[in-house]
Amino acid sequence: MNEEKNINIEGESQEEKNEAQAAETQAQETENTQETLEQETSEEAQEEETKDPLDTALDEIAKLKDQLLRTVAEFENYKKRTLKEKAELILNGGEKTITAILPVLDDFERALADTHTDDPAAIKEGMDLIFKKFIKTLEGLGVQKIDTTDKDFDVDYHEAIAMVPGMGDDKKGKVIDCVQTGYMLNDKVIRHAKVAVGQ
Repeated sequence: MNEEKNINIEGESQEEKNEAQAAETQAQETENTQETLEQETSEEAQEEETKDPLDTALDEIAKLKDQLLRTVAEFENYKKRTLKEKAELILNGGEKTITAILPVLDDFERALADTHTDDPAAIKEGMDLIFKKFIKTLEGLGVQKIDTTDKDFDVDYHEAIAMVPGMGDDKKGKVIDCVQTGYMLNDKVIRHAKVAVGQ
């Protein structure tokens, strides 16, 4: 019985020795790893210190050159895309206007195709309706008539084609007659009104 206890005690102490040895080995390995890392770090630091400034500058130049080339390529792509969009806008920009005017064209075709009516009053009434529809369509697109009735002559809106003398002081510098109507598109003059002005 005493022998068994001695064996157990010796066995236990052997296990404890093994565990202590394993812990010591692991601590030594950790220490070795830390030393290796410190050596690598110090070697990298020494390499950086001993690295030629010319090499550092060349690396920086290479990075900047790459960045510049990428930026230029992006800008070229942007320019191509913008030019394509402009071309499409120029080709198809009038689509909205044409689409709005087509119903008026249809009305004209129907009026011309209707040959059964010889009544001038009915023809005039039909043309008047088409004209009003056309004016309403233009207004919907932002087109407005330039008003000339009893207005002062304004070079921004009017073009004088005649000066009418002897109209009196109250008509001096005023629009007497409108020879051709002017139009504006969204507050921009697209055709000046041709007018006769009192002198």
